[in-house]
Amino acid sequence: MPEGPSIVILTEQTREFAGRTILRAEGDAKIDTSRLLGERVRALRSWGKHFLIELDGFSVRIHFLLFGSYRINGRKDAVPRLSLGFSKGELNFYACSVQYVEGELLRTYDWAGDVMSDAWDARQALAKLRAMPDTLACDAVLDQAVFAGAGNIIKNEVLFRIRLHPLSRIGALPATRLRELVKEVRQYSFDFLAWKKAGVLKENWLAHTKTVCPRCAIPFSMGKLGKTRRRSFWCERCQKRYGD
Repeated sequence: MPEGPSIVILTEQTREFAGRTILRAEGDAKIDTSRLLGERVRALRSWGKHFLIELDGFSVRIHFLLFGSYRINGRKDAVPRLSLGFSKGELNFYACSVQYVEGELLRTYDWAGDVMSDAWDARQALAKLRAMPDTLACDAVLDQAVFAGAGNIIKNEVLFRIRLHPLSRIGALPATRLRELVKEVRQYSFDFLAWKKAGVLKENWLAHTKTVCPRCAIPFSMGKLGKTRRRSFWCERCQKRYGD
């Protein structure tokens, strides 16, 4: 599942289509694609894990789920969920969720909750975390209402960086540790972006999918934790657990 930084990259890669008119719209998405014909692309945006094609009065929201993909000015040997053609070039999206969002995007989305946004508000994230004291750290980082764009890679790497056990309860964290968590989720997201662009993201993973702790040289623990049941990788020695 692409995380926020990857959607930012997609937004940058598709900037050339801003201002262009959609001349062809097809695919097996459960939307009325004819509505897109003749529409001018106002902007291409990202919010969390959502890729947004902004039009006049409505937008197309694409979520890549677990196995979604895309092609710019090219196609896969598969039926696209949505294919958009322009006078020059095309966009093709596969195995993803495609929906319409009515109205203005700037009023629909809470941009202060997007970890990659210039409008990101750390104080707002802290307030949301304090309102969920029984939530596990592994679930809190993946909560899109708190950290829009954070995914499983970011979760594992951030918790390892700040030496926090994924089964820690948010309400048991000291204030300094809570602020550290919020700060590191945003910081790592931009590190992720830089490494992804440079093609060295996996080489910089310290915990995600790893078997041995690079700090303690002991085996990592691995399990599908919390309500999200996403894979976690952690060290029982150097990642402190807060709460029962």
